[in-house]
Amino acid sequence: MQKNYRSYFITIIAIFMSMMSFAQNKSGTITGTVRTSDGISADAVEISIKGIANTTVDRKGNYTLKNVPAGQYTVTARLIGLKPTSSDVNVIAGSTVMVDLTLEASNQQLQEVEISHGKKNKYFARESDFVSKMPLKNLENPQVYSVITKELLADQVVTNFDDALKNAPGLDKLWSASGRAGDGAGYFTLRGFAVQPKLVNGLPGLTNGSLDVSNVERIEVLKGPSGTLFGSSLVSYGGLINTVTKQPFDQTAVETNYTAGSYGLNRVTVDLNTPLDAEHKVLFRLNAAYHDENSFQDAGFRKSRFFAPSLSYQLNDRVSFLFNAQFLSSEGTNPTQLFFNRSLPLKSTNLAALGYNNRRSYTTNELSIKNPVTTLQAQMNYKISDQWRSQTIVSRGTAKSDGYYSYLFEGEATVPGPGDTRVGVSGNGIFDRWITDQNSTTETTDIQQNFVGDFNIGGIRNRIVAGLDYYNSTSINNSSNYAHVGSVNPLVDAAENLSKQRIDTAIAAAGYGGSTRTTQEVYSAYVSDVINITPAFSAMASLRADRFQNGGLSTPQASKFGQTAFSPKFGLVYQVIKDQLSVFGNYMNGFTNVAPVNQQINGANVITIFDPEHANQTEGGIKADLFDGKLSGSLSYYDIKVSNIVLITGPNTSSQGGEQYSKGFEAQITANPVDGLNIIAGYTKNKSKLTNADPSTEGRRPLGAGPEDLANLWIGYKIATGSVKGLGFGFGGNYSGKNMIVNDATVGVFTLPSYTILNAAASYGTGQFTFGLKVDNLTDKEYYKGWSTLEPMRPRTFAGSVTFRF
Repeated sequence: MQKNYRSYFITIIAIFMSMMSFAQNKSGTITGTVRTSDGISADAVEISIKGIANTTVDRKGNYTLKNVPAGQYTVTARLIGLKPTSSDVNVIAGSTVMVDLTLEASNQQLQEVEISHGKKNKYFARESDFVSKMPLKNLENPQVYSVITKELLADQVVTNFDDALKNAPGLDKLWSASGRAGDGAGYFTLRGFAVQPKLVNGLPGLTNGSLDVSNVERIEVLKGPSGTLFGSSLVSYGGLINTVTKQPFDQTAVETNYTAGSYGLNRVTVDLNTPLDAEHKVLFRLNAAYHDENSFQDAGFRKSRFFAPSLSYQLNDRVSFLFNAQFLSSEGTNPTQLFFNRSLPLKSTNLAALGYNNRRSYTTNELSIKNPVTTLQAQMNYKISDQWRSQTIVSRGTAKSDGYYSYLFEGEATVPGPGDTRVGVSGNGIFDRWITDQNSTTETTDIQQNFVGDFNIGGIRNRIVAGLDYYNSTSINNSSNYAHVGSVNPLVDAAENLSKQRIDTAIAAAGYGGSTRTTQEVYSAYVSDVINITPAFSAMASLRADRFQNGGLSTPQASKFGQTAFSPKFGLVYQVIKDQLSVFGNYMNGFTNVAPVNQQINGANVITIFDPEHANQTEGGIKADLFDGKLSGSLSYYDIKVSNIVLITGPNTSSQGGEQYSKGFEAQITANPVDGLNIIAGYTKNKSKLTNADPSTEGRRPLGAGPEDLANLWIGYKIATGSVKGLGFGFGGNYSGKNMIVNDATVGVFTLPSYTILNAAASYGTGQFTFGLKVDNLTDKEYYKGWSTLEPMRPRTFAGSVTFRF
């Protein structure tokens, strides 16, 4: 197998090198810089050659138009609120021509224009460097994804990551971040499968606790199994969540914000950006946040300190470096969650029968857990030629869990059995409290080498990424065993002694399980090519070879294993109206490595090796970017089938052959119908069921699938002229259909009812100041989330903010 593995890598690299050698320069390239009249680099400016090409300048004001056929053209720079600026250019095949443009406005005037008019369709992003690991416009990409912009988060006065994700169609929370070892980040459902936010700038980013939104440029939610480009360790079959952080830009700017609100919310953020040298080759940016907040319940809190420096260095016109770091120190109580017993019939099947008071936490502020998280990223970009560039990336992450983690688990009702034993017959409606003293560390290392090309072969444009990836995850756990510390009856609202002394005594009696150290390594190679068969018709073909190794000092020999998986991806896009309307279809693959199982066969212990589990998706739909970008969105239908699921078929026996189906419809739009009015909306419907499964779950909706129907809406309007110029309003919310958090023929069904949550905001910007007010859960709706668990959500809350820019 190892020999075959090496041959796969050699084949992929040989194909890649052959494509480089055959690349032909049948067209030319235009590059340049856009500056204001006082020489400052301009941002968010659109560059275009009518009917030929278009792009947007980066934060340094630079742009590149590739594969422009030879000839005479006019390059135009446009920014809403300003007169367009144009320049004529002669493009020669195989060459690069420089065209610098100057806007007829100073930097101060440009800021006034941006404040007055705002970014056109500011809730939408037309292009991403991360979704396909290469620059690709949304209309050219056969994969569906949603983008949550920083402008939307600012309009909504968002102060936590979970609230930010409410703007992604089809994404719904299963449970909040717990901070516990191994999987402390929050869980969400997407296209019928559980997913966590595990990527930062397209790379592994540990989030053991929760991310801070102060350093978020945008959040990208990719839909469908994305194993081809991102592997199996970071994604789910429903998709992935990638957080793009703020990067340095060529300008001096400082923004400070103070937000205060309900339940002791106190939050201060700072965003500082500045060049560090006279030539503006070294740029520095710092984002920092101070956050304190209490729970709406009788106990509970969260406090965090966040520090995120970023540095870019342009060595010369070919070589540049980028360094990103995030340091998060947080402490708090883990959220109250009631875990239902999934092996015995439920005593309560609805909220009324359970009798839970959502204002009770059943904890104390002494039961807190610390979650320091560090993420480091270093990147070198080297321009090999006008057609090729190299990208070398190293990422390092560390997440710790230090303190008390507790949960409530429904106990058993028992009856006398043979020999005066007790036999469990159902859940008893009383929840036992289990507490552990967490002491664990997870460390990740990721090294990537990517080659990104944009060239013609025989007159056909190819955009390609080919790369090698090494990923290592090591977990060191010295946590205690779980200790039983009392019980909770939701029908009896009684106080309980939860002193730290009592808890420590119980944990000491439970003891410690000893130190464990486990390691997972993944070696991967991938290639993806977008081929423009015609200017309007393109095809994507991608393949990943992935070698997974499971081991570690404390991993039993029977559990050490290696697996090789191949993950293909194909897509077609036809632009019915160039740069405005496209139809697309895709086939995507995701996979999960399955550990061997020690089971009994014919009375003997046998180690059974299983194949990797695979998910295959087919999808089709349309994407639009109409009316000069004022209306954008997508409609799609997908069908996902998961095969090779390992099923427990009896005591100490398992077999492979289970299946899960997930089908659905998704619609999302962002609109800017008139200046100052921005709308984002989405609706998704998902049908999901298990087949060839255990008899108790056969044909039923999986617990991680979440609600069948989800909808989101936000409407923001800012007045651009007149005596109340700068006054803005926002309104929207989320709808969630009923959710079966327990769904089992033997255990029973516990269903959370559907609900609608409404939110509103108002703001006023004048000069360097912006004032904001936000009300979440306007109607003070009582609602819950769950995943075989029950977790109460926040009631009505208020927040006010003041922002100062200088």
